[in-house]
Amino acid sequence: MSNELSHKHNNLFEEIKQTDENGNEFWTARTLAKALDYSDFRNFLSVIEKAKEACLNSGQQIENHLVEFNEMVPIGSGAERAMPSYKLSRYACYLIVQNADPGKEVVALGQTYFAVQTRLQEIRQMDEYNRLSTEDEKRLFLRNEMAKHNTQLAAAAKDAGVVEPVDYAIFQNHGYMGLYGGLDAKAIHKKKGLKKSQQILDHMGSTELAANLFRATQTEEKLKRENIKGKHKANQTHYEVGKKVRKTIQELGGEMPENLPVADSIKKIEKAGEPKRLKPKKK
Repeated sequence: MSNELSHKHNNLFEEIKQTDENGNEFWTARTLAKALDYSDFRNFLSVIEKAKEACLNSGQQIENHLVEFNEMVPIGSGAERAMPSYKLSRYACYLIVQNADPGKEVVALGQTYFAVQTRLQEIRQMDEYNRLSTEDEKRLFLRNEMAKHNTQLAAAAKDAGVVEPVDYAIFQNHGYMGLYGGLDAKAIHKKKGLKKSQQILDHMGSTELAANLFRATQTEEKLKRENIKGKHKANQTHYEVGKKVRKTIQELGGEMPENLPVADSIKKIEKAGEPKRLKPKKK
């Protein structure tokens, strides 16, 4: 029943999406408010204001994501009236659902939907990523992104109270367990036939790396956004984010990460890309 509800609302978010004359997608604030079960638009305006603040704090231009306009709203008997509203980008919708009432189940589903879709859009819009044509190139790009965001995740976890190396290992395991259906790092090694010395991330294909990149970035943001404190809460947050990513993969009909094939070590690709050193000529 839960999966059916999730699928229904994910379809709803797509159904209410509109496209302007230039082919740009957008959602209208009043339509999104209704989809998120806000019966009174005045209550939704406070959520929009929080989203504006978050947009500004993230270094984005508000006018690029929230544009004021008059939306035609049904008032009964087939009549409509122009009412103040906003045209929202996907990123604006993401910020809105992050600041909406977490007690509403549809809001929680919207958070997962817009978070996943926003991250996918960001990757698609990366000029560097779009220029990549081979699986090896994509793997190398995503592995480097993963290394960068793991450093940022470690910093966010430290601020939350995960300080000692052993505690950080436990914290990382919670993320893996959420994403990999209960498997921790040791169990993933065993499942994929990896040696203890081999790093899991170095043997992931681009699909698996993208899922883990999303897990890392969203956990980092959630730790910061909600000012989460304490090792236990940080671990639980990492687990819950991983679990949501897994659920989204499942809903999209994707292969579970633990069942994805093991790739050759990324270090081979890195080595192959290094310029060959010329041997000095013998005199």
